Amino acid sequence: MFGVTDYGAFVAAIIIFLAIPGPGNLALITSTGKGGIRGGLAATLGIIAGDQVLMWAAVAGVAALLIAYPAAFHAVQWLGAAYLAWLGARMLLAKPGSAPVLNIRPRQYFRQAALITLLNPKAIVFYMAFFPLFVDPQRHQGMATFGAMAATIAGLTFLYGLGATLLTHFLAERMRANPAIGRALEKLAGVFLIGFGVKLAVSR
Repeated sequence: MFGVTDYGAFVAAIIIFLAIPGPGNLALITSTGKGGIRGGLAATLGIIAGDQVLMWAAVAGVAALLIAYPAAFHAVQWLGAAYLAWLGARMLLAKPGSAPVLNIRPRQYFRQAALITLLNPKAIVFYMAFFPLFVDPQRHQGMATFGAMAATIAGLTFLYGLGATLLTHFLAERMRANPAIGRALEKLAGVFLIGFGVKLAVSR
C-alpha cells in the first residue's frame, strides 16, 4: 500500500507506541479531567499536530542535522525537559481552589499538548529510524509513501485519543463527588511530569 511494506505490522507498532505511558498520554488525560471531552479532543488534535510537524521534519532530514550538531539537539532536549518540569511543579504547588494549571479552554489544551509533543527532539530521531523499517525500496512512491504513513499515524492517534478521552471522562464524572481524589491525582500528575522532564534531561 503506497510503498509501505507489511502495513498491518506498521499499524500494530503505532498502536503499541500510542499506549506506552508518556507526557503525551498524561497531557491527554489531564486535559480531559480538566476540560471534559472538548479538552481531551483538543489535546488529541494538539498531539497530532505536533507529531505531524516532527514526522515531516524527520523526512526533511532534521534528524540528521540534530545528530550532526549535538549542541542543538541537547538545547532542544533541555528546553523540553524544563517545560515538563515547570508544568509538574505548578501542579504540585497548586493550592485547593486555585486556578487549574491547564486552562479549560480547548485552544489552550491544543497548544499545551502540541508543545509537549514538539519539545521532544528524540521523536524526530525516532521517526527517522522508524519509517525506513516499513518502506519498500522497490515500491516506494516518494512523498506519497510518507504521506500515507503520516495519515495512518494521525488517524490512529485520533481514534486512540477519542477512546482515552471518553474513558477518562467517564471515570472523572464518578470522582467529582470527592474533590480530594482530584487533587491527589493532580499532584500525582505533577510528579510524573517532573519525572518525564528529568528523564528527558539526563537521557543520552
